Amino acid sequence: MDNVINKIRQELKKNTDEKTKKSGKNFFKEKIKLYGVKTAIVSNIGKQYFKNIQNEKKAEIFGLCEKLWQSGYMEESFIACNWSYFIRKDYEKKDFSVFERWVSSYVSNWASCDTLCNHTIGAFLEMYPESLEKLKKWSKSKNRWIKRASAVSLIVPAKKGKFLKDIFEISDSLLLDQDDLVQKGYGWMLKVASQTHQKEVFDYILKNRKIMPRTALRYAIEKMPKELKAKAMAK
Repeated sequence: MDNVINKIRQELKKNTDEKTKKSGKNFFKEKIKLYGVKTAIVSNIGKQYFKNIQNEKKAEIFGLCEKLWQSGYMEESFIACNWSYFIRKDYEKKDFSVFERWVSSYVSNWASCDTLCNHTIGAFLEMYPESLEKLKKWSKSKNRWIKRASAVSLIVPAKKGKFLKDIFEISDSLLLDQDDLVQKGYGWMLKVASQTHQKEVFDYILKNRKIMPRTALRYAIEKMPKELKAKAMAK
């Protein structure tokens, strides 16, 4: 199984592009590890090598994902996220602890955070909504990525109109956070929720607009009509 990981790394090195590497780093304030491979190519490499492991047990696939995460390379984290999402039909309630470990131990930038949370964790929460209580505890963390994860894990469910009460509870926890990436995370969550629950989200924003950081506020109202935006942004 380790041979699959080695082959993936060889493929990534073979597809490294210095221009992609340089431009990629401009999207992040923190220091990141990049091969410099275009996202579409990374996705294709991941799909290609998943065929070699797709019949393995979930525990084996999760183990390979963990090895990819451990490298610290963003491209490897993307492949790990894709693989864990590919086997979503096999998720069990106890898998939350695996995903929690990945977020707390390996996530170190917004791109890896969002890729894992939007797909793997979002799908898991739709299957096991009782785990939302554990997700809410993430919003109380001191770790910026865990806090962002508590919000962005609900992006896909929010698109479907789900979990509005929980979205507001997480927003309450993150409301005054000073970290711009946390603000953008819960602002994004509210923005997506507003597409199916515009009135409820607008009422929430209006109630909190005087204390909500402007970054979060702007994200949250982005998809709203002009007149509602103006009302939300009024001094």
